[in-house]
Amino acid sequence: MANEKISSANASTRKAPLEYTRNIGIAAHIDAGKTTTTERILYYAGVVHKMGEVHEGTAVTDWMEQERERGITITSAAISCGWRTSVGPFKGINHQINLIDTPGHVDFTAEVERSLRVLDGAVGVFCAVAGVQPQSETVWRQMDKYRVPRIAFINKMDRTGANFLGAIEDIRTKLGKNAHPLYLNIGAEDNFDGLVDLVEKRAFIYDKTDVLGERFHTVEIPEEYKEQAEKYRESLIEALADYDDHLAEKYLGGEEITPDEIRLAVRKATLLLDFVGVIPGSAFKKRGVQMLLDAVVDYLPSPLDLPPTKAYADDGGEIDIRPDDSAKMTALGFKLMSDPYVGKLVFCRVYSGQLKKGDTVYNPRTRKTERVSRLMIMKADAREDIEVAYSGDICAIIGVKGIATGDTLCDRSFNGVLEPPTFPEPVISMSIEPKSKADQEKLALGLQSLSEEDPTFKVTSNPETGQTLISGMGELHLDIIRDRLFREFNVDATAGRPQIAYRETITKEATGEGKFIRQSGGRGQYGHAVIKMEPVKRGEGTSVLNEIVGGVIPKEYIKPTQDGIFEGATNGVVAGYPVVDFCAHIIDGSFHEVDSSEMAFKMAGIFAFKDAMKKAGPILLEPIMKVEVSTPEEYQGDVIGDLNRRRGQIQSMETKGALANITAFVPLEMMFGYASYVS
Repeated sequence: MANEKISSANASTRKAPLEYTRNIGIAAHIDAGKTTTTERILYYAGVVHKMGEVHEGTAVTDWMEQERERGITITSAAISCGWRTSVGPFKGINHQINLIDTPGHVDFTAEVERSLRVLDGAVGVFCAVAGVQPQSETVWRQMDKYRVPRIAFINKMDRTGANFLGAIEDIRTKLGKNAHPLYLNIGAEDNFDGLVDLVEKRAFIYDKTDVLGERFHTVEIPEEYKEQAEKYRESLIEALADYDDHLAEKYLGGEEITPDEIRLAVRKATLLLDFVGVIPGSAFKKRGVQMLLDAVVDYLPSPLDLPPTKAYADDGGEIDIRPDDSAKMTALGFKLMSDPYVGKLVFCRVYSGQLKKGDTVYNPRTRKTERVSRLMIMKADAREDIEVAYSGDICAIIGVKGIATGDTLCDRSFNGVLEPPTFPEPVISMSIEPKSKADQEKLALGLQSLSEEDPTFKVTSNPETGQTLISGMGELHLDIIRDRLFREFNVDATAGRPQIAYRETITKEATGEGKFIRQSGGRGQYGHAVIKMEPVKRGEGTSVLNEIVGGVIPKEYIKPTQDGIFEGATNGVVAGYPVVDFCAHIIDGSFHEVDSSEMAFKMAGIFAFKDAMKKAGPILLEPIMKVEVSTPEEYQGDVIGDLNRRRGQIQSMETKGALANITAFVPLEMMFGYASYVS
């Protein structure tokens, strides 16, 4: 972190009651405007006094150097703010919003995964021009997986080609969601001047002279938008009638429906995960963000609105955990982070009870207790020390060491484990080597620390090539890891392609003879073996059979001869790779009563193997990968052509909807960089 900023807030009571607390995440495709939206929220909520900009590297939640340099979000950042709505059932009540800004790049999908696991609601941000993009679909599936209620913010309404209603239709068709506008846009592109509130039947026109977007005028709906507003309000109420019987009765009876009744119905439908309210805006031009905050308070759940969290007991039973400050303490450690000032930080979501500074917490996975030496609320790169975290809070703790991502922290008497977040397996690997001996030890420490933080980053050692391999979700992911090794751990390392684990085999039968004879005065060395080698089916492995008759090789020398053949097979004659899929028969040989020894026959076995293999048509085998590619139909020909250029063999092609699924076998050597290859 750039600077350590710590303030004291030793409050003994909650800042906001549970029903006025919102734990939400901002999630979307890369470059949809999540971080800019977060910056505007923090400004209007009074947390910051100057809006940061992603392109200038001044965004509060993009605090890592790599984030500011590249203009992307790499790690999810947590921050808290307060908001009061001006209308509705929550009018004038200060709500605490705990906000997590998540990355959009697919390489950092683990950050989204673990954030959604502990959040109560989410805001899906979409580009008004591009609509639903590939990573939008991935994020939406993650929300479905953890059953997170959500609203949608159609951002970039100021861009050329912006289409608010088209983006809503995209959500309906591509994501299969019952999406309806809660506001309509007044103008678009350069003329995006305000919003029409369909619930309150009024309009907001922004003051063009106010560059901060704080001043807007509340007016009647402009004449040219009245018909459209009436149409979409009617459509909204009709959709909500399926979720609220009282509203349905009034609608069918032709009675006037109040704004509060609509809000209640939207909230009910949103919590049922069947409805998505949509708001237009432009975070960059500072339009619509206040309305988004009102919607967060009005429609997204508090911890009390959600079903009980499930914990799993040792006996296989389930335990319901409800947010209650007086219950036993239960929390989930969902993220680890190394901090240069305070060491290891563990981000926790408290589900029940109170977590206090100085408490001893129990970890059911390790069956050990650890003391919480310090407790704080994170505000991106700043920290606020607190004495206690209540149920529903998201906080960070210092002092616990044996914690892994997904661990439950609880009272010693609590007999249960919370379900941890799940993460995808790494998809790309590369080798990494320190540039000097001095970097060797620092590299090991750095890799261990980074793998603890990131569950999708794996470190392995290839016993065949001796290389250290790092695996992650993409080349950008591994590039950031290398950059962090250099900056945070002062390790200068070189990364590259891993060596391919080739194999060798034979194609025909052959006989080989090996003799090991040494005479140096006194007792010498004598071993002699003749073998016959033959190929076997691919994948059957290797075997050595004893077919000696008449005792031409004594029994005690058979085993050393077999060992010699196996040792010879570790280095083939083509390129020195291990030899597979053969059967060797020991058929003849001779011995000397005085000079023969186990070592001599082992060497004879090695020589016999090398001799036979040279005559048996040796070939090199390379690893072939089964590859499945999903692509829009219009790119099917390009993908097949590219796979053919990579020496791939197309096995099958199948069309599912608008997607073509291609299955092929491709040499591993040709697949490095494929996931990020652009033709």
